[in-house]
Amino acid sequence: MKLARYRHPNGSVNVGLIDDFTLVPLSLSGGQYTCLADILESDSPAEVSDFLADRTSRVSLGKVLLLPPIDQQEVWAAGVTYRRSQAARMEESTSASTCYDQVYRSPRPELFFKATPHRVAGPNQALRIRKDSRWTVPEPELTLVLNSHLQLVGFTIGNDMSARDIEGENPLYLPQAKIYDACCSLGPCITLPVSMPPEEEIRIEMCIHRHDEVVYAEATTAGQMARSFDNLISWLARENSFPQGVFLLTGTGIVPDASFTLQPGDVVEITVSGVGTLINPVTQD
Repeated sequence: MKLARYRHPNGSVNVGLIDDFTLVPLSLSGGQYTCLADILESDSPAEVSDFLADRTSRVSLGKVLLLPPIDQQEVWAAGVTYRRSQAARMEESTSASTCYDQVYRSPRPELFFKATPHRVAGPNQALRIRKDSRWTVPEPELTLVLNSHLQLVGFTIGNDMSARDIEGENPLYLPQAKIYDACCSLGPCITLPVSMPPEEEIRIEMCIHRHDEVVYAEATTAGQMARSFDNLISWLARENSFPQGVFLLTGTGIVPDASFTLQPGDVVEITVSGVGTLINPVTQD
């Protein structure tokens, strides 16, 4: 089951079930459930969604604007969870290479705040390159959707934009390399756990288009992660609370080499098994 936030042609924002190429609206007016986050907080999001579904009012996906599937949740991210990410971080900052190697092997993961909802782009919305960065890359990441009780209630796709030159200059600049307007995208939907393949079979692919040509393409699987979902969630929950819920990007195993940087006009396409494809153009405006 896939849940999405969308804007109807009449301007209203609603939540619906994606069913092939159509969207089934959920009846949220005047009830206990007023937004997507409310449904994810319920004891059974699948049963609630099925109960609220207005199957007589299907609308073509092509006639609606999909929005990022986030209400007021925070967005956090994990780093150095794949061997490729470890190597890339060591390459970009030789002075801090030892700390990246240590965090890959340490019981404690790297976890950092990534975005508030207003910094998050949705499907087909633009992501930004910082104007003071000369080396920015996308980072395609399987993203865990957690409710306020830190229960795993869904999966989506995340793009953790990263200014590698800024972080490489000094690891203490990580927040500036990671957090800025349009620094992250989520979508196109949230897939409930029952509809996802086994963790080791979740395939993550990224393709970058430039002037109608593919300039980068790579793939990995969640099975290549050095940490489990439960491990990352348990560390995120330590001494922390998320009254509205939280999205947790789980790190990337796909990092272009040092010769590649995003350019304005590029289009980043990320596909994750069980979720779908998230597409975002890139700008530096």
